[in-house]
Amino acid sequence: MTVTIEKLDNNQVKLNIEIEPSVTNWEYDKACKRLAQRVNVPGFRQGKAPKNILEKYVGIAALQREVLDNLLPTIFQSTIDENNFDLVTAPNVESFEFKDDNSLQVTAKFELKPEVKLEEYKGMEVQVEEYKPAENAVEKELQSLAERYAAINDITDRASKNTDLVVIDFDGYVDGEEIKGGSAKNYTLDLAHSNFIPGFAEQLEGKNVGEEFKINVKFPDEYHDEKLKGKDAEFNIKLNGIKEKVLHEINDDLAKKVNPSLQTLDELKSDIQKFIEASAKMENEKRAANKIFDTLLEKTNIDIQETMINREIQALMGEFKQRINMQGGNFDAMLEKEGHQKVYEQMKEEAVKRIKTSLIVGKIAQNEKVTVTQEDIQNKINELARIYRATPESIVSEIQKNMNILNSINQQVITEKVTKLLIENAQIKYTNN
Repeated sequence: MTVTIEKLDNNQVKLNIEIEPSVTNWEYDKACKRLAQRVNVPGFRQGKAPKNILEKYVGIAALQREVLDNLLPTIFQSTIDENNFDLVTAPNVESFEFKDDNSLQVTAKFELKPEVKLEEYKGMEVQVEEYKPAENAVEKELQSLAERYAAINDITDRASKNTDLVVIDFDGYVDGEEIKGGSAKNYTLDLAHSNFIPGFAEQLEGKNVGEEFKINVKFPDEYHDEKLKGKDAEFNIKLNGIKEKVLHEINDDLAKKVNPSLQTLDELKSDIQKFIEASAKMENEKRAANKIFDTLLEKTNIDIQETMINREIQALMGEFKQRINMQGGNFDAMLEKEGHQKVYEQMKEEAVKRIKTSLIVGKIAQNEKVTVTQEDIQNKINELARIYRATPESIVSEIQKNMNILNSINQQVITEKVTKLLIENAQIKYTNN
């Protein structure tokens, strides 16, 4: 067997493979035996059909494809290992031919990752705008907790105020037609924190339980639904209930409700302060990492092939479409509004940045011999379980269904380790605004 390697433009590699008849004949006989066990040939017991009968029944082409499927993976892998090829895409068979003497010729292609020539990445000097929590951050968090643990009391003896929760029935109309999804029964709306159309919540103030009335609003010009943006709308409202939030007193009892292990307000304040400091540290490390990678991206010239960029753009488009749809928007309408070319250019810029960053991380990981341990995987699974409020076992079950999840976890761990290495070996100067 001979394998000829031809390096093409755009980081592509072409393999010309020639396999001698002795190998293909042996594999062909094995393929016949395997297929004979899997197909039912009329008049013959399972696995007992002669080769010439089997060839007529399933076709010589199917048997030859079986030979290819059994031979090529091993040949590809050994060629990749021997030449230390770092692939972007799996080998793709472009053509194959079984000669009269049963020798086999195969042509295959695959893409390699672009070469990354890194400059010195340790000891980098970067300036980072420092994040500092607000001086009253603890007090603001205490107020937030007091609101979170507020008592909710039903109100019957007064009109609604802008700090109340109201329970309403509503249905909306634009140009006399009912708005799709624009109605609800017994909907609870927080008047102080409404995310409804501007002006909607304000018109529910000063109303009494049982009152029925109409309000008029205007949909924003940038509203996600093309049919509604900039339109005047009328809503029929029925006020079913008023609820008053009575903020929890900021005291020892609040501390115990927030965390049963805490006994006093001072302990809660200390706990909040530690959390704020840890969050600030994480934010500053994130800013430092972004600045380090931005610097590396500027200093590192990588010749990325268009095919690689286009695949990443398609992946980004898929993610973007999913986000828009989950937010209730219309992806196609957004493309039309923003302009296909503008969105494409934005996606291309992000795609190039993501590819370059990934390649730089991979190169540093290779240089520094960064590895992923089983403990790393388990820690990441536990983290994902906390984020998605699932069990580690359910995450493992999803991984078994889709091994791409495991690949993603591996990449996340490597990226985190490389990022930590870069931060620990950088000279970071934090600056104030």
